[in-house]
Amino acid sequence: MSGMKNNSIRVKTLFYLSLFSVFILLVLWGIQLVMSNFLYEKYQMRDVERIAKVISDTDDEDLHEYLSEIVYNNAVCIEYIDEFGTSTLYNDASTGCLLGRGNKTLLKYKKELYSNKDDIKAINLVNPDYDSSALLYGIEVDNNGYVFLYTMLSNVNKNYNLVKDQLIYITIVVIIVAIIISFYLANMFSEPIVKITNKSKLLAKGNFDIDFEKPGIKEIDELADTLNYLKSEVSKTDQYRRDLMANVSHDLKTPLTMIKAYAEMVRDISYKDKKKREDNLNVIIEETDRLNILVGDILTLSKLQANSDNIVIENFDLRKEIESILKKFEYLKETEGYTIELVAPKDVNVSADKSKINQVVYNLLNNAINYTGKDKKVILKITEDNNHYLIEIIDSGKGIDETDLEHIWEKYYKNDKNHKRNIVGTGLGLSIVKEILVKHNFKYGVKSEKNKGSTFYFEINKAK
Repeated sequence: MSGMKNNSIRVKTLFYLSLFSVFILLVLWGIQLVMSNFLYEKYQMRDVERIAKVISDTDDEDLHEYLSEIVYNNAVCIEYIDEFGTSTLYNDASTGCLLGRGNKTLLKYKKELYSNKDDIKAINLVNPDYDSSALLYGIEVDNNGYVFLYTMLSNVNKNYNLVKDQLIYITIVVIIVAIIISFYLANMFSEPIVKITNKSKLLAKGNFDIDFEKPGIKEIDELADTLNYLKSEVSKTDQYRRDLMANVSHDLKTPLTMIKAYAEMVRDISYKDKKKREDNLNVIIEETDRLNILVGDILTLSKLQANSDNIVIENFDLRKEIESILKKFEYLKETEGYTIELVAPKDVNVSADKSKINQVVYNLLNNAINYTGKDKKVILKITEDNNHYLIEIIDSGKGIDETDLEHIWEKYYKNDKNHKRNIVGTGLGLSIVKEILVKHNFKYGVKSEKNKGSTFYFEINKAK
């Protein structure tokens, strides 16, 4: 149980967002503490170089005034040597200034700069008093004078410590804020998923009176829509299953009851009367045939859906097969007055699985007979184009509601469970038709108009 809790979305979101915050803080620490010295010195060198250029371009009349202004506004000290060798110091008392102190190393650097013929010369050196970097510029001015500009590259240790102290407080605040935000985001993402999970468990137990709410997060909304659709479809399937059980139970119970009743009659009453005995036995045979059809439909659909019944393509004359199928319905013409009209070319040579297509035609005819109108008429029509034959089975019944059209091919579905004719209908016939035609990749469908009848159709390839 603890392992599940540790792997929850709430914990993972909290962990990864906190980890991300720590990573950002580490990057910030690295930039501030590693780059600060380099960047600070770089900015100082740029400013001193700018001052040196301005000194180089300043007229002799304004030079002394400008040098005084520079040392007043900047952390530098300056030594001016005129053409007679007279030295004037500006701000020589500033912290770290080596000018005018007779430092041997500095004197060596000054000679080196003086002998350099560039207008502006610069040397990096180390101030021995503070063990820190410094810059010494040599600038030749117009009146054959010379200016030495000296500045320390400020040691940023104080700034470093200040930044470090600030970063410690910033880190604490950021981590606290990150945890709060992470906790909020974790709850925002996990709560709808937990709710969906709990409702899914109820759905798995057969409770269809639930609704998966959408929290406003695109991916979770799509999941909720999918589960709502799943709930709807599972609910339909469950209802179809219940209907099937009711239908199959009824269709099984009726013939079994009659078989038992007539068998007992033969045993107890009519066994001596030949005519009555034969009539009773014929009823038993007919009811057995009804059971065979019912069980056969269930087995056929199971095989088709399990892909265990392979399609064997061959060329054959579909008209001859249909004529053979129509003979099975002859008894309906004689006993109940049905009319089945065949409108077709003389030869209908097609390429398909003969036994499977025969089953399609038989099921569609049986369906049309079940639901045709009071005229008890069914038309089977075949037309052709370049590559296909179109087979249409037309009845004159009351038609199919638009809301039912998309469901009639589903297993267990019956458009009218209380139809009056005593013809076997398990609710599997059209589903078998669909499975066979889909396996052949044949187009199929139904057109229906209320109170005018329905037309079931499918295309079949011509024989090559």
